[in-house]
Amino acid sequence: MMNTMNTRALEQQEFDLIDRPIGTDLRVETSPRWVRTVFHNVVVADSKNVRLVFQARHLPVYYFPQADVRMDLLEKTERTLDSPITGMARYYTVRVGGRSAEEAAWIHAEPAAGAEALADLVAFRWDRMDAWFEEDDEVFVHPRDPYHRVDVMNSSRHIKVVAGGEVVAETRRPRLLFETGLPTRYYIPKMDVRMDLLQPTDTQTSCPYKGTASYWSLARDGEELVHDVAWSYARPIAEIPKIENLVCFFNERVDEIWVDGELAPRPKTPWS
Repeated sequence: MMNTMNTRALEQQEFDLIDRPIGTDLRVETSPRWVRTVFHNVVVADSKNVRLVFQARHLPVYYFPQADVRMDLLEKTERTLDSPITGMARYYTVRVGGRSAEEAAWIHAEPAAGAEALADLVAFRWDRMDAWFEEDDEVFVHPRDPYHRVDVMNSSRHIKVVAGGEVVAETRRPRLLFETGLPTRYYIPKMDVRMDLLQPTDTQTSCPYKGTASYWSLARDGEELVHDVAWSYARPIAEIPKIENLVCFFNERVDEIWVDGELAPRPKTPWS
């Protein structure tokens, strides 16, 4: 899979599989964050009273009060979608100047029972808008989930990564990244990685919690053995500085990862 700043990034694909810790099919919270979305250099929605809406096994979505939306830029379409959880939604095209984002917004004019809090709020397709901001920080891929944690810890564990039948990395100074619902990831200094076996690819993915990652494939004698086997964040977002320029291998794609002499189980994820 070759992605360049793909808003359906690998991180988002796996997020789709994680049960949200909300206890019900639908939960609506008022977010304390100032949220804006921009299309064609125009702020289309700007709210300090935005709602963050959770559905089980879905990414969170921002919903804006209509008073905080440039409704003059929304054109009603014929498309509707009926959900037993949220009710009937009517879709709108966002049009600014000569540019449009087709069916990029929706309104629940007839919310389902239990979803009355969505009545007349406006939501937008994240990937069809040009930019999103929480306060003054640009956010990528999807809203940051307040129940999602990312912790990076220094460790002296002995980590050995085997791929293509070779030891491609070995270290006693990894940094371990623990992210809600995801496998532990082992970030390794480049001096402890066989970088001569790694070939840069064009793939880039974005994560709202970590930043933009670049990838390598495992290659030998010019032949690619494992595509996009490892990645690194050259400039992670300010909250996650500890992984800067370290290399992390997919647990799912290498032959083995050994942790303190024990073979780590191979997780089953969308990257498998």
